[in-house]
Amino acid sequence: MEDVTGRRLVVVTGASSGIGLAAAVDLARRGDQVVLVGRDPARLQAAAEQVREACGERPELFRADFAVLDDVRGLAERLRAAYDRIDVLANNAGAIVLQPLTTVDGFELSIQANHLAPFLLSNLLRDRIGRMVVTASGAHRSGTLDPDDLNAPLRRYRSMTAYGTSKQANILFTAEAARRWPRVRSYCFHPGVVRTRFGNDSRLVALGMRMLPFRSPEKGAETLVWLANQDPARLIDGGYYFDRRPRRPLRKAADPQLAARLWTASAKAVGIGE
Repeated sequence: MEDVTGRRLVVVTGASSGIGLAAAVDLARRGDQVVLVGRDPARLQAAAEQVREACGERPELFRADFAVLDDVRGLAERLRAAYDRIDVLANNAGAIVLQPLTTVDGFELSIQANHLAPFLLSNLLRDRIGRMVVTASGAHRSGTLDPDDLNAPLRRYRSMTAYGTSKQANILFTAEAARRWPRVRSYCFHPGVVRTRFGNDSRLVALGMRMLPFRSPEKGAETLVWLANQDPARLIDGGYYFDRRPRRPLRKAADPQLAARLWTASAKAVGIGE
């Protein structure tokens, strides 16, 4: 499906700031037609202006809140109506949730916003997608994923455990997508510790971010842009990357049986068939 001869269409979720915006600007400068997806209309408009300044063309904007699965379903319908192909889907939207929160759909917010929502969107757009790039994280090391109980983090809530669990799910989803969808090239990556809007509502997290060896959003987006452009013959389908090199995630994020169980549980959670 991917258009390797002409201009590509790239949909970037979580594109109103941080890694998503940096990637969108870079891709637009390279000549791609970028589509920005975000939750906040004002920040989406500001992001669109940055992209326009970078490439001279204003991108299309789609608003969706990944904490609401009906928003994701509506987003998929609008994208399908607008485009007959999506050369690259960058599943980048995500959040660190500082306290236990349950969405209107009944799921812990981290696992829904960071995994279930992009899982649903990707499934609903599968026949349109040529390549999928998922923003995962080295934080998967703190993950404690149980596909039989996606809300397990709510019982003894720790924000980094919940976040790490969702990032573990990202890596497993990418690998399983590669096995189930041979026509969709699927990759995920760790962007490094990036200074973004994460933790803005917590002074403690903000202080920790200042003390860590953080990267700029542009540096964090480099591997996303590289995976979106690299010849698939030089990449590992379903692979996990860091700084443009393949890495081996921890065993709990590389277990094919766990990945298959997660896929089944996720499909049931979002109401689609396997």
